[in-house]
Amino acid sequence: MKPRTACTRRRRSCVGAWASELVDHARIAIAEAGSIGCYVGGLLAAAGHDVRFLARRRLVENCARDGLRVTDFDGNEFHLPAPQIVDTPGAALVDADVILVCVKSGDTAVMAQSIATHAPSAQVVSLQNGVENASLLRAALPGADVRAAMVPFNVVPESPVHFHRATSGEILVEAGPLPDFDTPTLAWRQVDNIEAVQWGKLLINLGNAINALSDLPLLTQLQDRAWRRLMADQMAEALRILSAAGIKPAKTMSAPPHLIPHILRLPTPLFRRIAAQMLTIDAQARSSMWDDLNQGRRTEIDALQGAILALAEQYGRQAPLNARMSTLIRQAEVAGNGSPGLTPTDIRQQPDNT
Repeated sequence: MKPRTACTRRRRSCVGAWASELVDHARIAIAEAGSIGCYVGGLLAAAGHDVRFLARRRLVENCARDGLRVTDFDGNEFHLPAPQIVDTPGAALVDADVILVCVKSGDTAVMAQSIATHAPSAQVVSLQNGVENASLLRAALPGADVRAAMVPFNVVPESPVHFHRATSGEILVEAGPLPDFDTPTLAWRQVDNIEAVQWGKLLINLGNAINALSDLPLLTQLQDRAWRRLMADQMAEALRILSAAGIKPAKTMSAPPHLIPHILRLPTPLFRRIAAQMLTIDAQARSSMWDDLNQGRRTEIDALQGAILALAEQYGRQAPLNARMSTLIRQAEVAGNGSPGLTPTDIRQQPDNT
């Protein structure tokens, strides 16, 4: 199957470079095409898969004019001049064999109903943050094969049609029959412990709120010990709550979850030597929650800190730092002025109005 779109790769041309490679004939729908959806779907389309993107009207119009561009921190670059991108669920989902769900956690129930209406027999893979989305999809789609997955990397919008992967990692997906989605620049790996993996990723994603409140690049924060201590304290608090609930998060980085707070608290020169993998990110990379605040969108705070707070209440524990992050993000959402640009001291001293 030949690619339907041309692609370009920085420093060398790869127009039609994958034409001779065998790719799966599954029809894939991206529902919907935000940063992760555009990046993953863009790579799949460039590799020759039949991919349709469900997106908002503005992205549809921009891609019709300029195409879709995806890049990564290794210098890879692919341009899709004419992606199959629409703004109506019916046009995107009907006849899909596989649907990659990429909506924010708060929109999962609505997307599940659209899938139930237009493609009830499709295989569904959740590429979402949080730990509850696959369960919500299964409840709404009782006859469907629903798989949870974990996306470890960060994707940032560089322009309305340019999506850039700023960190490393491979997609982990719940084990079972699945089309071959590997591409030359992105691997998918099946795992048996996807729930533990999701909790491990959630622990890392708790840092999204800190980054969103700081208005700083992730790399800048990781090189500052005061910020790392704040990240460590929040994660350690969450680990205590998970332990009370009998949840054992899996390792999603080079170090196991219980060691990460200790590594974050190290003096900066030692941290740089030990945590080299954590620093394999673009200098300007920021969290998706930062982007949500600056775009005036609802964040996923309920699926991240909210999950820790729900467990804390269930098991009679306290999680004051996670509660403070949740409060500050909600305040920033209401203010509508983007990131408040707080310091670690601001965050620690900010009164909790919950």
